[in-house]
Amino acid sequence: MSKVFKKTSGNGHIALYLGKRDFVDHVDSVDVVEGVVKVDSSGLEGRKVYVYLACAFRYGSDDLDVIGLSFRRDIWIKRVQVYPATENPTKTPMLESLLKKVGEQGYPFAFQMPTDLPCSVSLQPGPGDSGKACGVDFEVKAFLANEADNPDEVIDKKDTCRLMIRKIQFAPANNKAGPKAELSKQFMMSDKPVHLEIALEKECYYHGDPITVKVKINNETTKTVKKIKVSVEQLTSVVLYCSDTYTKEVCCQEFAETVNANSTLDKSFQITPLLSNNKEKRGLAVDGRLKDGDTNLASTTLSQGEKEMQGIIISYKVKVNLLVSSGGLLGGLTGSDVTAEVPLTLMSPKPADRADIKLESSD
Repeated sequence: MSKVFKKTSGNGHIALYLGKRDFVDHVDSVDVVEGVVKVDSSGLEGRKVYVYLACAFRYGSDDLDVIGLSFRRDIWIKRVQVYPATENPTKTPMLESLLKKVGEQGYPFAFQMPTDLPCSVSLQPGPGDSGKACGVDFEVKAFLANEADNPDEVIDKKDTCRLMIRKIQFAPANNKAGPKAELSKQFMMSDKPVHLEIALEKECYYHGDPITVKVKINNETTKTVKKIKVSVEQLTSVVLYCSDTYTKEVCCQEFAETVNANSTLDKSFQITPLLSNNKEKRGLAVDGRLKDGDTNLASTTLSQGEKEMQGIIISYKVKVNLLVSSGGLLGGLTGSDVTAEVPLTLMSPKPADRADIKLESSD
């Protein structure tokens, strides 16, 4: 089991314990979010302790909430009463270890997230932005309530303790052959086309790995292909009240390859999209982080296909663009080009499980 995370309320009456803060979405199921709340029941006569798990979309800074506006919308929320106990979740090895550590004052809980929730994603702030980044986050919160089952009760901050968690996906274990695309384009004053075929070596690439793009060109025209541009674009679909998609180029490289009239080219090119080369791009999607540590470009969102998902959905595509000159005496660009694109899956590999247990106080 991984290290244990703990957060205590301001008044010391309750403490929240989690065995991990990363929960994996396996597409057809999601890891159960389970933990224990330690309750010091002295002086709590008539009060109850609840735990909730919330998936929320944050689209503004908490500092602005003072004007009476909410900049956080719950996408999904579930709440359970842990003290006095009303449920008895199945004692998994994780819960058994936590209960052993906490002792007789420990009250277990478990949440099963649905499969249609987005993963944890943050939108990169601009250089001058402050406060928490916009994006999708997950929070486990334990709190003391005075009223009976009133979700609208205003809870004093000293009566709460919370831990942020992440919902993440890892690359599939079996990597498939990469996608292909081909097209032909004819230009004015030319009776034959330029044929372009592109392909990726494999379907899924890991963050930080070079991406190999195979390019085949058959130039049957009288024009000349002067340059080949290979790029990767990130598509961020924000699905909330409506659906908007934002496209940002995260990697672009030009190759001075010439394909003369009635000639061919068969060559592979490598590009590597990295967050470190895109630090100034406001609104770029990155994988959610629990603290201000390093992260990477947001991972592709894997889906079952038919299910509707709210929040932020990430995808990528590789584009190959041929810059074609007129090939005549003027030698200038025609103003037209040839472009093909294929989808790209960009993710992290599943790490080896850790077996250590360590008590750690976390923010």
